[in-house]
Amino acid sequence: MSPRMRRIALSVAASTMTLSLAGCGVLNAAGDGASASPTKGNDITVGLLLPEKANTRYDKFDYPIIKKKVAELTKKQGKVEYANAAADASRQAGQLQKMIDDKVDVILLDAVDSHAIASGVKKAKAAGIPVIAYDRLAEGPIDAYISFDNELVGEVQARTLLEALGPNVDTSDKIVMMNGSPTDPNAKQFKQGALSELNGKVTIADSFDTTDWKPENAEANMTKAIAKIGKDNIAGVYAANDGMAGGVIKALRAAGVTHLPPITGQDSELDAVQRVVTGEQYMSIYKSYPDEADAAAQMAVARIQGRDIQFDALTQDKVDSPTTKNIPSKLVQPSALTKSTIKDTVVADGIYTIDDICTAKYKAACAAIGLK
Repeated sequence: MSPRMRRIALSVAASTMTLSLAGCGVLNAAGDGASASPTKGNDITVGLLLPEKANTRYDKFDYPIIKKKVAELTKKQGKVEYANAAADASRQAGQLQKMIDDKVDVILLDAVDSHAIASGVKKAKAAGIPVIAYDRLAEGPIDAYISFDNELVGEVQARTLLEALGPNVDTSDKIVMMNGSPTDPNAKQFKQGALSELNGKVTIADSFDTTDWKPENAEANMTKAIAKIGKDNIAGVYAANDGMAGGVIKALRAAGVTHLPPITGQDSELDAVQRVVTGEQYMSIYKSYPDEADAAAQMAVARIQGRDIQFDALTQDKVDSPTTKNIPSKLVQPSALTKSTIKDTVVADGIYTIDDICTAKYKAACAAIGLK
C-alpha cells in the first residue's frame, strides 16, 4: 500500500471509529467508565486563532461551527475566545500571547505564518496550554493537527484541470500556476500535489507563489503571465483557491479574453460556486468545513478534559512538521466541485441553498445545468 493510500485509509478508519464512538455516546460522555477522568470540567475556554478574512469561510463557517460544538459538548458552559489576524503574522503573535495571558484552557491555531508562530506555541506549552494546529500545520510543540489531505487537494485540482483540457492534452498546452502564500505550509502541499499530476503532461509556462493569498496579488501576477505567454496561448490556470481564481479571471477579462480557459479553485465560496454555474471557473475544491470544525471542537474539548479515548479516536493519523514528528492528526478528505456536483456537495451539506446560489442573475445558468 502506498503512503498516500495508507494515509487515506487511516483517515477513513479514524472517521469510522469517531462515528462509532459518537453513536455509543462516548464522545459526549460525562465522566462515565468509557472515558478517562476529566482533568477539567465543562467550564472551559477554547482559544480560536484564525488567519485571515480574504477567505470568507473563517468567519462564516469555522468560527460559528466551533463555537456551537463547544457549547454542545460542555452543556453550554464552555466558551470560545476568537481572534482573526487578518493575514498579519505579528498581529497573530500578539493574539496568541493575549490568550496565554488570559489563561485559556486550549488553543486552536490556524497560523498565518507557520514558522514565525513557533515561539508563541512554545510559550503556550510552557504555560500548560495545549495547542492544536487547525487547517494549517504550525511549527513548535503542538499537541495535535486537523486539516484536509492537502496534497490530495492539489492532485484533485490538477486532475480536474487535465480533464477539462480534454483527451488530446499534451506538453504543448501551457498552464499558469497561481499557488498560495509562501508562508502557508498548506500552499506548498497543494503545489506538490498539483505538480505530481501536471508534470510531464503539460507545460508550466509561468508559476507564482502569491503573497498572503490575496486576489489582487493573483490578478497582478496573472497580468504578468499574460504579457509573457500571450492571452491566446494559455490553455488553463491552476489557481490554488477561489479568491485567487477571481483575481485571475479579472486579469484575463482586462486583457480582452472572452472565452476563458479552465480555471481551478478551492474553498467553494459562494461567488466561486456561481462562477462554476456560469462556466467562468471550471471547478473548486469542496472541503467539508462542518466536518473539520466539528472534529476540531471535539479534539479541543477531549484534550483539555483528559478524555484520551475520544482524543485518540479522532487523531489516528500521524504527520510531521519541520520541528515535531508523529503529531496525532486527523485528515479530512476533499472532493471536486463542478457543475455536476454542486447539488451533492455544498447544497447537500447545507452550506448554501439553491436559492443562495441561483439568484436572479444566475437563474438561467442554473436552469441550464438542472440546478433548481
